[in-house]
Amino acid sequence: MTSERDEAQDQLKGDAVDGMTNRMRRGLLQGAGLGAALAMMGGMVSPAQAAEAAFPSHKRWKIVFVNHVTTNPFFVPTQYGIQDACSILNMDYQWTGSANADVGEMVNAMNAAIAAKADAIAVPIVDPKAFNGPIQKALDAGIPVFSYNADAPRGTSNPRLAYIGQDLYQSGYQMGERIVSLVDEGLVALFIATPGQLNIQPRLDGASDAIKKSGKKIEIQTIATGATVNEELSKIKSFYLGHQNVKGMFAVDAGSTQGVAQVIKESNLVGKVHGGGFDLLPTTVQLIHDGFLDFTIDQQPYVQGFYTVVEAFTYLASGGLVGPADVNSGLKFVTKSTVDPYLNTSTRYEGKSTKAQIVPRSGPIKS
Repeated sequence: MTSERDEAQDQLKGDAVDGMTNRMRRGLLQGAGLGAALAMMGGMVSPAQAAEAAFPSHKRWKIVFVNHVTTNPFFVPTQYGIQDACSILNMDYQWTGSANADVGEMVNAMNAAIAAKADAIAVPIVDPKAFNGPIQKALDAGIPVFSYNADAPRGTSNPRLAYIGQDLYQSGYQMGERIVSLVDEGLVALFIATPGQLNIQPRLDGASDAIKKSGKKIEIQTIATGATVNEELSKIKSFYLGHQNVKGMFAVDAGSTQGVAQVIKESNLVGKVHGGGFDLLPTTVQLIHDGFLDFTIDQQPYVQGFYTVVEAFTYLASGGLVGPADVNSGLKFVTKSTVDPYLNTSTRYEGKSTKAQIVPRSGPIKS
């Protein structure tokens, strides 16, 4: 009798789950969306289970992310974005490439991904020609390729399907306009980790063009700093020691921006030398709050990983009918007056926590 009752209860539970699953499927099909479907389930399913309900069963596709500076702290939130999207969409990923911007190592990593029959590949196109052949080889093998963080120059024949990242020249141009608003004349240093690389060179070009267009008597000097945070700091320190008449020090990459802030602090340059740059390394954010840096520019590294996985998934799920679309990850100036939210939260979205979480917010939304 007990076993029969248990059987009946199990059947009822199964019917209830089946009913909720069917309602969730209908909600998704009728436009209720994933959030509404999860609400129907009373929070009893994971995002991956919800994705399974929304899409037919599929193989666990693997996307290989080739990177130019695999250990650079800038890409910590990018990797969290990749992890989160893969978790939701039931995919796997590999993070590979070069630790020091060696294009040959990146090409080798791409060729290895092609040989291993990856389902999709993502790569920052940091060289104007080196990736054309490997990307075409991947496409010929039926492997979709997306660029992220850095893209081929406009007008070139690189065959990647889509770019997910910042409009790099425009972001540099806007930084140049900000520099002109801060410095009237004199020497301005523009620091760049690896000159010529397409993830940062367009920013330098944009900044230089904006400064020149202003007509102000500003002398621009460009300094290469290197691919690692320690050597970047060392080069910036050396430059300042030899150019103490400098009026502004600005950088177009994350590590150099942090280095500029550190040198301004260590050398007591507040009120004497203006500084700014790109990205949200924790030290940079803190030193903006403390008044040692005028600004930094947020290019949202988290979404450069997350959106790339989503594009690959939609391309694979639709048989190539849907997916490839350029996504501009945006530009946002962060200053002393706007930096507090970056300090008051510690999340995966800016790379300061491993914990997956939903961040509550309140108040009006400012564009």
